Amino acid sequence: MNSLDVLAIRKDFPILNQQVNGIQLAYLDNAASSQKSVQVIDAITEYYRRDNANVHRGVHQLSQRSTDAYEASREKVRNFINAKFDKEIIFVRGATEAINLVAHSFVKPQLNPSDEILISHMEHHANIVPWQMICEQTGAQLKVIPMTLQGELDLSNLDDLLNNKTKFLSICHVSNALGTVNPIKNIITKAHAKNISVLIDGAQAVPHMTVNVQDLNCDFYVFSGHKMFAPTGIGALYGKQSLLEDMAPWQGGGDMILSVSFECTEYNEIPYKFEAGTPNISGSIGLGAAIDYINKVGIYRLSKHEQNLLVSATAKLQAIEGIKIIGEAKEKVGVLSFTLKGVHSHDIGTILDQHGIAIRTGHHCAQPVMKFFGISDAARASFAFYNTMDEVDALIQAIKKVRELFA
Repeated sequence: MNSLDVLAIRKDFPILNQQVNGIQLAYLDNAASSQKSVQVIDAITEYYRRDNANVHRGVHQLSQRSTDAYEASREKVRNFINAKFDKEIIFVRGATEAINLVAHSFVKPQLNPSDEILISHMEHHANIVPWQMICEQTGAQLKVIPMTLQGELDLSNLDDLLNNKTKFLSICHVSNALGTVNPIKNIITKAHAKNISVLIDGAQAVPHMTVNVQDLNCDFYVFSGHKMFAPTGIGALYGKQSLLEDMAPWQGGGDMILSVSFECTEYNEIPYKFEAGTPNISGSIGLGAAIDYINKVGIYRLSKHEQNLLVSATAKLQAIEGIKIIGEAKEKVGVLSFTLKGVHSHDIGTILDQHGIAIRTGHHCAQPVMKFFGISDAARASFAFYNTMDEVDALIQAIKKVRELFA
């Protein structure tokens, strides 16, 4: 398998070809939002220049072309995660909306006050708050799988946590704050053995690894486009056909109906039952173009390059006095959270920005993770396949300057 030609790839991402504070930009905030290739940008532009019209509603050529492009993107998503049917793919604004859809349409109707929902300690707020809200509305209890100081899930008591009160499990495939890759297939198998349905938050997984929802046998899988080189405001919910067909719509409006009268409404079939109103057509087309680009690069080559960046950056960061890496799981994607003794993460981020380096600082929408490690915030560098070893070295040198400044 040939290695990546990263310099050629970078030419496809025009935003990377700029200076920040007079220094070449090193964009290392990919876990928050990734950049877009010219292929994605051109696909969106072409839609607005040539095909802009609503989908599923018109017999004229523009509407037909828009509908074809929209549905072609659904097929690309289906292929990308190996779902069985196109109708199992619901377009949403992102992983957050997908989780809320499942919470309200699938989980909430099943809950009684004595029931439990299970999540993990390393979840993004988007996979915590919706379940807290549902518990408040139903009287159900929220339970949490603990984690270790290595930043891995502690599954020693999983059999006890998955009990006859547990009605649903929602867990991340990869931690956005730690980069930990969770053993979700094993967890799904254990949950299914007790007839517990499972949702997987794959927002941090799909840009970095092969995802096969049929092999995982999860009931729901969600992800956001903007973390996988696609536009903001688009994402996908995968759900098993039998489950989606039994679920009530979450939102009402156009396109999710077959007929409407003042006496009753007949809902459309899946997936349209869950896509009320005019969808993000250009976003879905951009998502399809991003999938095409990832497939062209090759997910295996992409992942291998990112792992090389992670290994190099981890070793070099560990050599800096005062650095503490947060999350040292055996299996990680290219996420590197860290603290520098005596320096607030915002100061680290501000000084790195002066050196043209973009990282994330703060709690990363994972405050329970920060609290577990006894901190309120951390700096986070996160890698994509367009990043280089030179950028890793620039990151390390800038952090050394931060340390010298605050020493």
